[in-house]
Amino acid sequence: HLPSMRTPTAMIVGLVLCPCGLLLTLTGTLAPQWRQVSRVPDQPMDVVWEQGIWDICRERQSTHDRLCGQADEMGYFEQVPVRVAQGLMPSSLVVTLVGLVVATLGARCWRSEPRHLVAGVAGLVLLLSGLMSLVPSSWYTQELWALPAAPGSTLSVGYSLVLSYLGSCLEILGGLALTLSFHHYCKER
Repeated sequence: HLPSMRTPTAMIVGLVLCPCGLLLTLTGTLAPQWRQVSRVPDQPMDVVWEQGIWDICRERQSTHDRLCGQADEMGYFEQVPVRVAQGLMPSSLVVTLVGLVVATLGARCWRSEPRHLVAGVAGLVLLLSGLMSLVPSSWYTQELWALPAAPGSTLSVGYSLVLSYLGSCLEILGGLALTLSFHHYCKER
């Protein structure tokens, strides 16, 4: 009879993926590049406007001069997908932190056995947090070309939006891995 691992593999996977997802989502939330607007008429060709959910930056690519805190002349921050992202992305970060604390309490390696019920509940919380950040990322992507921009300019997805997507997916996968702890809990009963 072989001794069992203290922490099941699914818990380890969840406890690795979710903090990685948290870091990616945090970066995606704070960095001002959900959308890039380039080739803006009446502007030099090398000027790129980077729009995030909190800030708008103007960068001249030839000199790498970057100036953030630009005025929102087109009502970008008043758009519903941006406002929803401003609410849900920070909320998702808080829920992720709560889920990670609960997951740590459930998968304590210094105990003889992990608490499967607590880890399963943490998985549900982390699954919810991943969905809370996936919804605004998806909606923003859907509305990317409908958000206000100068006519004739070129629009593209920014890296912050991609990081938000990846972070959301990692949190969802980690949360699903932790919810497998319910199986162990049911077997114990």
